[in-house]
Amino acid sequence: MLYESLLLIGVLAATFMVPQIVLGMAAGIALPGPVLGLHVFVVLGAYFLWYWRHGGSTLAMQTWKLRIRAANGAEPTLRQLALRYVVAWPSILLCGIGILWALVDPDRQFLHDRLAGTRIVFR
Repeated sequence: MLYESLLLIGVLAATFMVPQIVLGMAAGIALPGPVLGLHVFVVLGAYFLWYWRHGGSTLAMQTWKLRIRAANGAEPTLRQLALRYVVAWPSILLCGIGILWALVDPDRQFLHDRLAGTRIVFR
């Protein structure tokens, strides 16, 4: 997750900060906080869903030879991947409860994987 976070700094710089700086400087527009939060949610969603859908791994996951699969071993559907992304937010932001869930899960799956019907596997 730390490596993924480092990569996301670059993604957010290019797709979030640059447009916001241009809007602020060129047009004098300062978007309200909820709109900025939604922008981050959409940008990160596009990043994760694109990589998970095209190859099953983000750049950081590729480094560690990890891949997202459906619980039955098949390619996950777009619906499963979108659900995984949406559920991962509270899973991580609520003190990491969804990550800690793996300590008690019989298959060592994160809570968002369990709820979305996905799993992380080694290539």
